Amino acid sequence: MSRSERLLQLLQLLRGHRYPISGAELANQLNISLRTLYRDIRSLQAQGAIIEGEAGLGYVLREGFVLPPLMFSAQEIEALVLGARWVAERADAQLAEAATQAMSKISAVVTPELRYRLDESPLLVGPSDNHSFCQPQVLDIRRAIEAECKLVIQYQDQQGQQTERTIWPFAIGFFDNVRLVVGWCELRNDSRNFRVDRIASLKVTDIRYPRRRQTLLNDWYRQKNIPRK
Repeated sequence: MSRSERLLQLLQLLRGHRYPISGAELANQLNISLRTLYRDIRSLQAQGAIIEGEAGLGYVLREGFVLPPLMFSAQEIEALVLGARWVAERADAQLAEAATQAMSKISAVVTPELRYRLDESPLLVGPSDNHSFCQPQVLDIRRAIEAECKLVIQYQDQQGQQTERTIWPFAIGFFDNVRLVVGWCELRNDSRNFRVDRIASLKVTDIRYPRRRQTLLNDWYRQKNIPRK
């Protein structure tokens, strides 16, 4: 393991603990000596990491330190490339443009070796002939989710019956061939999934729904027994 990789792993270990973790435990997990650990902590502090604590008491990383992109590993860079390419091919125009801009920013600061990985990654995303997820509705839905505002939709179910629903959208599921809006349905008084390609029309209201988006999402995770990642 290179020193830069070790420093990155040390930061990740510290980020995973809200309370002080002993130097002995950190050194054991990194398979290094305490002397090397203390030197690495001083290096991170010199780079701007707010690491509080001292030998015998433990260490904790305070919020606010941004990891330089140049410390990404080669595989992490390729994972970012693959994700950005998927978004560019499968998401709406705004997200596609954001993915391209993000990769340009990373390319401007990484080392030449990692820049080569960015430009020449062999991990490709195939084209898709399903463009339902590129409909203008997706942008409106994302805007409603961000603002935590109610949506009024004309929705056609699997049997072809159309109903008007007022929903509290709190997530969008990105599948290969379909996009699902997850929201609280006032008609059903429960959480429901709505296929974007079955929404005939929608209106973003300026009415805030009464519960926070994250609360609705957390309740949905628990209801579906889906582990958080």
